[in-house]
Amino acid sequence: MALRYDDFPDIMTTNRPIIGVFDSGFGGLTVLKALLQRIPGADYLYFGDTARLPYGSKSAETVARYAVGATHYLEQQGAQMLVIACNTATALALDQIVKAAHVPVVGVIEPGAERASVESQARKVVVIGTEATVSSHAYHKALKARGVDAREKACPLLVPLVEEGWVEHPVTEEVAGIYLRESFADEFASADVLVLGCTHYPLIKPVLHRVAPPHVKIVDSADSTADAVKRLLDYTYPNVQPEAGQSQLPQLRFFATDSAEKFRRLGAQFLGRPISEVLHVKLPE
Repeated sequence: MALRYDDFPDIMTTNRPIIGVFDSGFGGLTVLKALLQRIPGADYLYFGDTARLPYGSKSAETVARYAVGATHYLEQQGAQMLVIACNTATALALDQIVKAAHVPVVGVIEPGAERASVESQARKVVVIGTEATVSSHAYHKALKARGVDAREKACPLLVPLVEEGWVEHPVTEEVAGIYLRESFADEFASADVLVLGCTHYPLIKPVLHRVAPPHVKIVDSADSTADAVKRLLDYTYPNVQPEAGQSQLPQLRFFATDSAEKFRRLGAQFLGRPISEVLHVKLPE
């Protein structure tokens, strides 16, 4: 996390913090799902830049511009903390987002790298992700800083398979098996952690468990990020946590830059619950 715990001492003034979650599309909903499980006493805003995905084919400058625009929009909607649930945006633009934001910002890469470092006894880790995330070497740098050797493997076929709904399809298992056999070959045969460096991949975690070597632990960046957000919230704002026994359900608001109907349909697969209302928004270029 690219901020100090005491950078924003007076932002949250209510007992229900508002957390904004940003992604280029649907995958970040797995992060939101993990946040809802760990921090049910918060309310959430989710922004999916579905009209401009995939970010992986965009330049770093373009990704930063899009992400900063979404950051400002979520702040205008009342977000008191931001979670960048997009691996590409975190890898290419986290520093620019942090500079532009007026609230604390958490990305997905540092929490995933930290959890992998804790879990790995062999000090060798495999990271799978999109072409853009792997090309940035953001996970490699974060793990190297923790004394862990990483092999990064781009798995471009997995995202379309997940979005097709083929989460338990034999084709998905075959493709994932090919990727992981290549990843855990030669000097990385002893690697003992697999980091899911894309927020689509938690949907195929059972498949990945089956095709990964038996000794390998899987680190889900969605879960790791949600844990990091909870620690930051507990540390920075200890007086705004919900009261014990509070039964009020989280309020969820969804924003998308493309079809609201498509977001409701596909998003429900990632979030694990129906999405009733999505506001279509258009951000300036």
